[in-house]
Amino acid sequence: MPALITVATVGVAAGAAYLARTRQRELKGAVVSRVLERPAGRSSYTELAHSLESSGTHLTGRAQRAADTHTNREVLAHIIGIERWGQYRLGAALGKHPELTAPYHTHRPPQDTTLPQLQALITSTRAATVDLARRLHNQPPNDDLTIHHNSLGALTAKAWLRYLIHHADLESRRLRGAPTPQAGGLTEGPHQPAATKL
Repeated sequence: MPALITVATVGVAAGAAYLARTRQRELKGAVVSRVLERPAGRSSYTELAHSLESSGTHLTGRAQRAADTHTNREVLAHIIGIERWGQYRLGAALGKHPELTAPYHTHRPPQDTTLPQLQALITSTRAATVDLARRLHNQPPNDDLTIHHNSLGALTAKAWLRYLIHHADLESRRLRGAPTPQAGGLTEGPHQPAATKL
């Protein structure tokens, strides 16, 4: 009898796990469709380039106001790495043959990159993405071409560009500014909050 209960329990657990995975895939697909694919599909590459440029201004501003902390440097390196990784993957839409399963880590700046270097890289990396969107306008891929994203699955080139806009915007909100001076020009003491949200 215990063996039967064990088999039944394992069967129920396996069924529940399968159902959870299926629902997770369905939910992810719905999010990709509503947040990335549909809005991106209604945009031209020129409009996406403009959105990348405009959001890049906010991104650069947040990076410039960021305090020189390990956490802020990690956030900036992550944003840069993902954006470069996206550029690399989008090469497929321009006839290149990128590795479509490798993670983004090889595109991150080195661990010892300084905050001023990361701030400059944020600006130049986003400028390269804007340029890529303009090149895609000049050499548009087929609308049904999809490029693999390791977490989100197959994305069109336009959805990839929209993803890069939203990823950088969301992640850059985690950046924290330097402590603000108190009234009278005194700096904050150790008992004061150490950072201001950007």
